[in-house]
Amino acid sequence: MISIDIEKKLRTYKGEQLLKIARQFPTGSITKIYGPSGAGKTTFLKIIAGFVRPEKGRIIVDGNIWYDSGPELFVPPQKRMAGFVFQDYALFPNMNVLEHLEYATNDNDWIKTLLSIGKLENLILHKPQYLSGGQQQRLAILRALAIKPKLLLMDEPFSALDPKMKTDLIGKLKILFDELKCTVLVVSHNQQELEELAENEMSITDTNDNGQV
Repeated sequence: MISIDIEKKLRTYKGEQLLKIARQFPTGSITKIYGPSGAGKTTFLKIIAGFVRPEKGRIIVDGNIWYDSGPELFVPPQKRMAGFVFQDYALFPNMNVLEHLEYATNDNDWIKTLLSIGKLENLILHKPQYLSGGQQQRLAILRALAIKPKLLLMDEPFSALDPKMKTDLIGKLKILFDELKCTVLVVSHNQQELEELAENEMSITDTNDNGQV
């Protein structure tokens, strides 16, 4: 079970807004998160991962406290072992496809499985600048999965994929998530593309400095 109760002030083009979320996510569940631009969807994922600190609140994952503003407890991102798929991919320009996965795991069988899922087996020596946008996005997803995370946070993970590749990859990922018993939170502006993947949904809406989500 993932339990989140946080508050974070956001500075947007509309002024200061308050992101206030209290929500529980069952272990192994897949939840799509949607809402307008600037509402705090990406910030919410980064708070869970530990890249952004909220002003107050608590984050508990499978009984482990990752953040608590009361006793000022904060587990750094590298110790949370959550997989994160960045919207801009955040790939390493000096590493090829294989090195990206080897950076996260030394399990060669698992690497082969991931390469097959992402259809990147024939591109293992290619660096990001020689990959298409869709191939880069698939690599970002595979790298996040390489650590076999119990929690996977995905920010617009399918936006660069063509419809056929998207459908094929989502089908494979759904099976994989079930095998890993992985809890998944997916941010997307396209609700329809996640209909086959996510059984739960969560809306984050615009708020002003007196409001809450």
